[in-house]
Amino acid sequence: MHVHEITPRSAALAPWPAWVDDEIVGAFAQMGITEPWRHQTQAAHAAYDGTHVALATGTASGKSLAFSMLALTRIRAGTHAPDGRGSTALYLSPTKALANDQLRGLNDLNLPWLRAATYDGDTPSEERTWVRQHANYVLTNPDLLHHSLLPGHSSWSSFLRRLDVIVIDEAHAYRGVLGAHVSAVIRRLRRVCAHYGSDPVIFTASATIANPAEATSRLIGAPALAFTDDTSPRPGMTVAFWEPPVLEAAPDERDPVRRSALAETADLLTDCVVEGRQALAFIRSRRGVETTALMARDLLTDVDPALALGVAAYRGGFLPEERRELEAGLRDGSIRALATTSALEMGIDVTGLDVVITAGWPGTRASLWQQFGRAGRADSPALAIFVARDDPLDSYLVHHPGIVIDRDVEASVFDPANRYVLAPHLCAAAAEVPLVEAELAEWFGPTARDIVDELVDQGMLRKRPGGWFWTRRERASDLTDLRGSGGTPIRVVEDGTGRLLGTVDRASAPATIHRGAVYVHQGVTHVVTSLDLEDAVATVVEQEVDYSTLSRSISDIRIVSVDASRAGGILFRGSVDVSTQVVSFQRRRPNGESLGEELLDLPIQELRTQAVWWTLPEALVEGAGIPLPDIPGAAHAAEHASIGLLPLFATCDRWDLGGVSTAMHSDTGQPTVFVYDGYPGGAGFAEHGFRVAEEWLSATRTAIAECACDTGCPSCVQSPKCGNGNNPLDKRLAVVLLDTALTEMAAQPEPTP
Repeated sequence: MHVHEITPRSAALAPWPAWVDDEIVGAFAQMGITEPWRHQTQAAHAAYDGTHVALATGTASGKSLAFSMLALTRIRAGTHAPDGRGSTALYLSPTKALANDQLRGLNDLNLPWLRAATYDGDTPSEERTWVRQHANYVLTNPDLLHHSLLPGHSSWSSFLRRLDVIVIDEAHAYRGVLGAHVSAVIRRLRRVCAHYGSDPVIFTASATIANPAEATSRLIGAPALAFTDDTSPRPGMTVAFWEPPVLEAAPDERDPVRRSALAETADLLTDCVVEGRQALAFIRSRRGVETTALMARDLLTDVDPALALGVAAYRGGFLPEERRELEAGLRDGSIRALATTSALEMGIDVTGLDVVITAGWPGTRASLWQQFGRAGRADSPALAIFVARDDPLDSYLVHHPGIVIDRDVEASVFDPANRYVLAPHLCAAAAEVPLVEAELAEWFGPTARDIVDELVDQGMLRKRPGGWFWTRRERASDLTDLRGSGGTPIRVVEDGTGRLLGTVDRASAPATIHRGAVYVHQGVTHVVTSLDLEDAVATVVEQEVDYSTLSRSISDIRIVSVDASRAGGILFRGSVDVSTQVVSFQRRRPNGESLGEELLDLPIQELRTQAVWWTLPEALVEGAGIPLPDIPGAAHAAEHASIGLLPLFATCDRWDLGGVSTAMHSDTGQPTVFVYDGYPGGAGFAEHGFRVAEEWLSATRTAIAECACDTGCPSCVQSPKCGNGNNPLDKRLAVVLLDTALTEMAAQPEPTP
């Protein structure tokens, strides 16, 4: 649909800072790095002077060198201490794969005084003691920090009192609820460091984001200086916006259906391998990753069975040894085509990739460019292809590519004051070092004091002369899950053998691994025989099937509070209670044919969160030409499309959101469309939608009106997650409804009390 050429860019070099040890300069020279780029030295020098730094430049712009020269210099200067350990550095990444990649690079420097080690869930217990006692550069992740290091900080005391540098890599990944959780963890870490007398400088590295200084300050709870001028060389890149073709409609279908993005991506991967190119395809779901890799293998088998051996799938839930093997195969070239989730989006140094394919909008412009940046390293030009799914947002983007090419990337959206996030972290902080009045606002913000009082009333904390204490038997850190998935992941176990195949987050388990669901692992299909949410385990049996499964659910929403309204009182945001229950599932063949529906008996899931909603009086709706019986279809279609388009404006994904529409809501007494954050307490997405509602709903209206279908399709108003089977939907009247709402908003733009 559109092709955009990115021209190459030359590098701007700078001399090594005078404070960088000659031995370190020599080690980098042995690796082929004789002179750094200007942005690397500028950011490192500011951090060396004690300023918290946010380095936000493009993929492959050498952010690792910038923070490494700082951390290694601090460690080298401190190795003259009597115990030989001296200064220490802590590196945090959102994925284990990235931490292991960083460790590999540090070890390649061959610095005899550097004792770097990873410390995560894969680290054997016998190695953990050595790391705590002897390592001077520890690489881990926020989850390990939350569940292990901070609760057991006394065993890390020697490391923490010498901690000079904290690196937070790929900081743009911390958005929404995860961003709020990680912000609380970082503040707890800084507080514990202060307890031991250290005050480490923080260096965040991220892909380009709209507000790096503000986002970093919110993340760490302290001011930061941003560096955004990318002076690294950039190879040329061709960016293609690709829309799968329309398939011939079946006789019983009213509208034609587009070929799936997965099938199209499998074709493109196959072409790349046949042409001798190495390609990486980013797929939105674990199931999609497995399906795409399987289709590409089948296609290549028809060409040359040997080529099919070079295709693999990579996703979360794999065992550590499987991940390591796949990463090595991608580096040494034995894997020619890899389908992956966003697990490989960040940081892994994969050289020599020719093509990156992104199947479906990844959630943000920053993520899209981050994925595209996996190709074209080492001055070799690259091809990047965005393949649109049959989805309102994807369809809108391939027809309006300037939204991606000409606009800045998004602002990072998260709320560190989210009560549902901050409360359990205050409990964890009290368990680490008792909380005292003077430090609450300093470390945790102005709302912390009121939350502590609530926790005392609930019996979670106890007030004593020395401060607030955690007094319960269980570990306070077990109260929350940083990934916002609602508790312990569900283990997927092979029935009969007990072999662990992988894990699924608890929140999505009822919809994806219910009894009868199809579960795919490395191209092998299994059918779920049981799901036990209490014991956090699902059992599966290997079974070859020619269908997939799609769950159905019912939802109800109630308004708890209205926190703001504007546009003449038709647009609102506030707190809501959402109840959802997965009630059945369908078996569907690849051509969409339904093989029947089966009922399920699963518990109701309750959620209190934040929502944005808009209402219109019935008389106004009828006056616009929408008969009362047709309001449900119009509102439902508008709801689906608006959920699909909100990720264009907030740093979220449609799967981070939920929605409910009704012709007469009991709390508003009017036709109402709700869009809510799919996380307890909210994630900031609905609030951002409230702020940009006119632009958001205008894009929604355009996406529906410009779609070529007659009655509504997945490219405009149908949703893959609809619990009502996409019924009723009225595409034409959804446009009328949105036009009416936008007219009312334009007529009264000023906020109302």
